[in-house]
Amino acid sequence: MLFLNDVDEQAENIPAISSLHIEDIRTVLRKNDHQVLQLALGCISKVPRANYLLLTTVQELEAETIDSLKSIFPFPIYPIGPSIPYLEVEVNNLANTGQSQHYIKWLDSQPSESVLYISLGSFLSVSNAQMDEIVEALNNSGIRYLYVARGETSRLKDKCGDKGMVIPWCDQLKVLSHSSVGGFWSHCGWNSTLETVFAGVPILTFPLFLDQVPNSTQIVDEWKNGWKVEIQSKLESDVILAKEDIEELVKRFMDLESQEGKKIRDRARELKVMCRKAIGKGGSSDRNLDAFISDISS
Repeated sequence: MLFLNDVDEQAENIPAISSLHIEDIRTVLRKNDHQVLQLALGCISKVPRANYLLLTTVQELEAETIDSLKSIFPFPIYPIGPSIPYLEVEVNNLANTGQSQHYIKWLDSQPSESVLYISLGSFLSVSNAQMDEIVEALNNSGIRYLYVARGETSRLKDKCGDKGMVIPWCDQLKVLSHSSVGGFWSHCGWNSTLETVFAGVPILTFPLFLDQVPNSTQIVDEWKNGWKVEIQSKLESDVILAKEDIEELVKRFMDLESQEGKKIRDRARELKVMCRKAIGKGGSSDRNLDAFISDISS
């Protein structure tokens, strides 16, 4: 059992954790539900008993951490990512039906890199009041947006302006890979992070829970393909970001001509190329997957 008074000492002694992540680790340990945290730690504690460890990441994205893991554990470790359904993107392009066809057709009608895609997770999201604040800010900004709001879709559709679309679900990787999408406001879940890096889209990070906090730091401070949505202060019981701040932020983030906008987009494209090389013939993930199959077959 990990107690709060052990947090500082434990956080300072984790191999391959950079100083950038120390405060994130403290936040995760102190501010999350203890039952969920203990469940996660229980799963991690079983890793030393493994015969192999497959990682959903890409070697080049997290080389230092992966090399450290390899020095700690005696069994083979294979980064085979990004482990996302990228093979389905081409297949799905051949046949769009129903709801999928509706939002893809809308994206097809938008200018290149003009749409801000927003999805804040399926497990834990923001309050209804905060959603209203976000939609109002987006409408005032004039930015085109596609907002996945799940159960609040019907309510938010009435608030949506003529440049936005609110939907309950989408094929996220296909949306991120669409030429009209120029940014992703994300909760920074790991699968979403991998999909965004693969698609080469810059990220507005808005972490809410557990690993989303260090994922956000990795995006902003290490990979440098995104910005963090900074929470200035708690405005009221259910709102933590004011619409005025959101409006200013999304305008800056979606400005394709600004130097800061060009910088993160160039970096996002560099990481996209890195991912494509990793899964391509002879790339690091391709070689690792072959090596794993060879190991378990011998």
